[in-house]
Amino acid sequence: MNVFNHIKDLRTALKPLRNQKIALVPTMGNLHDGHLQLVKTAKQLADVVVVSIFVNPTQFGVGEDFDSYPRTLEADVAKLQSVGADMVFAPSSEEMYPSYPPQVQVLSGEITKVLCGVSRPTHFDGVGLVVSKLFNIVQPDVAVFGKKDYQQLAIIRQLVAELNFPIEIVGVDIVRADDGLALSSRNQYLSTDERHAAPRLQQTLQALAKQLATAPFDQQSALVNATKDALNNSGFNIDYLDLRTRQLQQPTAQDKDLVLLAATWLGGKTRLLDNLEFTRE
Repeated sequence: MNVFNHIKDLRTALKPLRNQKIALVPTMGNLHDGHLQLVKTAKQLADVVVVSIFVNPTQFGVGEDFDSYPRTLEADVAKLQSVGADMVFAPSSEEMYPSYPPQVQVLSGEITKVLCGVSRPTHFDGVGLVVSKLFNIVQPDVAVFGKKDYQQLAIIRQLVAELNFPIEIVGVDIVRADDGLALSSRNQYLSTDERHAAPRLQQTLQALAKQLATAPFDQQSALVNATKDALNNSGFNIDYLDLRTRQLQQPTAQDKDLVLLAATWLGGKTRLLDNLEFTRE
């Protein structure tokens, strides 16, 4: 497995492989089993798997954890080698953004202004830019993303459709700890007590989904709000808890395939994301 730090070198290495199917798995590093599952899925779909490791400054807002975000490249490379990744692209910020801040923006419209976009208004602009750059650099046939970042996945699907990238986007189910907590690089910020409490988020989503599956449509908002209050009263600080269609639109009485999406702070510095797809009866 080769590690590349420069765009030119990666492109040179990929050039003779263009007759094979190439997959890209974009990450910010500090890899866990959820990331490794993305790589395993990519290997089933393609002949060559490229994993990018880049902590992207344009998707962090003022006061967020860009400086403290864990950088663990050596350990990450060892994990990727163990699951058979073919290439790692680990550029510096200067390599990705020779001029900073970048003058070009990739804006994805209304879908970026809800859910996470309310409290992180510039986040998805940065995601759209870096993903577009990675797609241009690697030119993969398929790109693999986790469903934990459900809104991000929807935005990337829209980006690919509207910018005519010839790339198949594959979403992979959330990988969870044994107690149900969605794996995340930020889980290591949790204290022991917070880690013990964190699985309650997924448990609560499951209970709410069970209620919503059979509840009349006009009772759904009240059930969601009551659940939000219960979480806030049990140590969580809810950013949002929302019910959407799987295309992230507001549901109507006719919509059956829905998703619950939640973001919450637990303790002083850990923001947890989770979601749960379900079908109304």
